[in-house]
Amino acid sequence: MKSIPANRGPIITRREVLASLAFTAAAGITHRIFAQNSVSGFAIEGDHFILKGKRIQVLSGEMHYARVPRAYWAARMKMIRAMGLNTLATYVFWNVHEPAPGVYDFAGNNDLVAFIKLAKSEGLHVLLRAGPYSCAEWEFGGFPAWLLADPKMQTALRSNDPAFMVPAERWLHRLAKEVASLQIENGGPIIATQIENEYGNFSNDHTYMNHLRDIFIAAGFNKSLLYTVDPSRGLAAGEIDGIFSGVNFGTGHAATALDTLAKQRPGQPLFATEYWPGWFDLWGHPHETRSIAPQLADLEIILSRGASLNLYMVHGGTSFGMMAGASQSTGNYRGNVTSYDYDAPIDEAGHPTPKFFAYRDLILKHTGEKALPVPEPAKVIAIPEFTLSPSAMLWDNLPAPIASEQLQTMEQLGQAYGYILYRKQLTEPLNAASLVLEPVHDFAQVYLDGVLAGTLDRHYNQTTISLTTTKPAQLDILVENTGRLNSTKWMRHEWKGIQSATLAGRPLTGWEIYSLPMSKTPHATSSADSRNIARPGPHIAAGSFHLDETGDTFLDVRSLGKGLLWINGRCLGRFWNIGPQYTLYLPAPWLKKGHNEVVAFDLFPASSPLKLAGLEQSILNGPTPAYAADPEHQKKPDPNAEFAPAVPAANSSPHAKE
Repeated sequence: MKSIPANRGPIITRREVLASLAFTAAAGITHRIFAQNSVSGFAIEGDHFILKGKRIQVLSGEMHYARVPRAYWAARMKMIRAMGLNTLATYVFWNVHEPAPGVYDFAGNNDLVAFIKLAKSEGLHVLLRAGPYSCAEWEFGGFPAWLLADPKMQTALRSNDPAFMVPAERWLHRLAKEVASLQIENGGPIIATQIENEYGNFSNDHTYMNHLRDIFIAAGFNKSLLYTVDPSRGLAAGEIDGIFSGVNFGTGHAATALDTLAKQRPGQPLFATEYWPGWFDLWGHPHETRSIAPQLADLEIILSRGASLNLYMVHGGTSFGMMAGASQSTGNYRGNVTSYDYDAPIDEAGHPTPKFFAYRDLILKHTGEKALPVPEPAKVIAIPEFTLSPSAMLWDNLPAPIASEQLQTMEQLGQAYGYILYRKQLTEPLNAASLVLEPVHDFAQVYLDGVLAGTLDRHYNQTTISLTTTKPAQLDILVENTGRLNSTKWMRHEWKGIQSATLAGRPLTGWEIYSLPMSKTPHATSSADSRNIARPGPHIAAGSFHLDETGDTFLDVRSLGKGLLWINGRCLGRFWNIGPQYTLYLPAPWLKKGHNEVVAFDLFPASSPLKLAGLEQSILNGPTPAYAADPEHQKKPDPNAEFAPAVPAANSSPHAKE
């Protein structure tokens, strides 16, 4: 396929125009679905689906390729089949595939084609949730951070504005070049391709959704069933006439949600396109779980009504590196933890849970299929305690600065993730002078001459700190990107860093800015003065351990503070001592027999000693001591909540609602 010029859309062929007109004609009869090929493809026949001429009830489980080590894809798929499911659903995360405009990555763990082909070989059909928006508690909902370098994104993101639609269209055509040939009518396993995601929970711009439909068709996504998904209250806002629609919901909402879908789309097959067996975790909040019994009641309703099903998630996996997103679902901003276990039937490390067996028994009762053997999970090992030693201070390992009169965000500097340091020389003593950073995205440490003066946490809407010094001093403001919001219109403003600063009421200008993306394992240059290493503050710590055999393990990081950890050059993810997650999942394929290197970057001063170990069990439900005093702890139950078990108390955050 030819590349698409940035200033115009792709050339549309006569065949594609006719296909688009067919959709428009179908839309003339309200909610009539554009017919697919019932002989060679996946189609709708009355109130049910047809796959290559035979009736099918889609029984799907969601698993994301980027959250599972490639070496374990097949094992997880075998586990999904053993639960009685016949289909695999996955989002496509735009940000991992186009890390810079026009630069694409479909290799290694991003090899989407290999993932889809493997699903077929394991006997699974595929639901391709192509986006361009995902959500999924993934960094920025799957959008690439470079979109935010354009100020127009504050209104354009997920809209028909060319500022968004031009890069989105370019991306969707590039995605189709990879996977369009794997659609069902081309002999591949993709039976359905999703347009956007829960758009009715965001807005109701049907011009935008219709435009996306036309892009999907023109790109070549016309050999599988196109569909949209929304929560029941967003169905009308997010649907596209002529395109199939499914409904998303959680525990206790099966009957109501399916009834709403049936009323909104009369005569069409019912599809629970997301049923949530669990929920995500946030830093500082107690671990989330969901009971099995009410979920079995929901599944009984879904399956007995002949509805199709997608379990979100059947296997959550891990948001490795810096790919965990953030949420305001409880009122205030808070980053998602690294684990995406989700209380799913298959746990973070690929082990079947009691929920797995309960679900399997109910599914097989309805399908009448014979139970397949449950695969043996990967071996889990313990790693004896080992030590990390602080090896260098951040201050001694800074890159070249960028001189800037005004503050700039990460995105303005072409940086996506990690940390950013703002430095300014103060020429006068200060006496309780107010430093105001408006706002902070997301966690800032303020230093005077290398001594911590205080922290500002976006979760608490903190923007002001008092500074006192008896002489001129160096002001350092180190800001962490703790994850971009992955939903709501507030994600349009998810730039990272700080945009303005005043001191004693006067604007601060004339900065040195240090970009610290942490895209590779930090390599500390050793300091000749050991006293410098012992100074409290952000530091790099390193250590190693030896293995005679490899296996999965859960790295105990309770001696660390807040930061990132790498094993053998791979970033496992974020850690933070406010809980509830106190272990990082470490898969066997990322370990080596013999010597293994560990590096941590920690914002907090090093405790003594730094002792880590590999445990045989994860700690995902550890203590969250700050939660008891958190304003969000005072929540009022919302019996109608579809997305969370509760909503925040009034006035807990200015951004709680759109």
